[in-house]
Amino acid sequence: MIGAIVFIFGLVVGSFLNVCVYRLPKNESIITPRSHCVSCGKTIPWYDNLPLVSFLLLRGRCRFCKKRISILYFVIELLTALIFLALFTHFGLSIETVIFAALASALVVVSFIDLKIQEIPDEITLPGIGVGIILCFVFPGVISQDTHLSGLLHSALGALVGGAVIYLMGVLGELLFKKEAMGGGDVKLMAMMGAFLGWKLILLTFFLAPFFGSVVGIILKIKNKQDVIPYGPHLSIAGIACLFWGEKILNTILFY
Repeated sequence: MIGAIVFIFGLVVGSFLNVCVYRLPKNESIITPRSHCVSCGKTIPWYDNLPLVSFLLLRGRCRFCKKRISILYFVIELLTALIFLALFTHFGLSIETVIFAALASALVVVSFIDLKIQEIPDEITLPGIGVGIILCFVFPGVISQDTHLSGLLHSALGALVGGAVIYLMGVLGELLFKKEAMGGGDVKLMAMMGAFLGWKLILLTFFLAPFFGSVVGIILKIKNKQDVIPYGPHLSIAGIACLFWGEKILNTILFY
């Protein structure tokens, strides 16, 4: 029963994340105006704005102008709900589930915007760094620490390490390939994730990301003939993987 509630709540949050993905790149308010068709501009009534259900009932088309609605709306809602349910299943009804759900929501927005325009919005990552550090100070157990001070220090160190490793990777890539290899948005994204994950898991995220990147990169290369592959989604997938299995991977590698 609780799992179903979590899933439905994830769908509702995913619907809001769709608004963020569409409006943030346009520098539009994510609060007003109400949701509307991007083709004809008609305000979408509440019964056509039900996550997943409305898309299926309308067969992916606007009720008024009959233009196609992007499948990404459906994908983002479903993906968010599945992540929320997975977090609840893994962490139970806990503060970890709530905090990591917030992080995952930010990563969903960042990833789809990066896929769309090859940019990572500062509106998400910069506040996210501060929020992550504050939450780990208030709830140190989230970052596997016993005291508020150690939670603060490990979170801040995670943000520093996360930003530093991706920055150094970009500098090295620029020296080798004579062109920008890593954008500033990726640095801020890794800093934000590091604030939530700590320095150990953010390092693991850094090393796991290329494996996810190779798969996503090949798909985008084949489908869209893209030469520039956004790295934000790869980092986000690796970061979410570390939420679930990071400690086990570290235990296996480091034998502790």
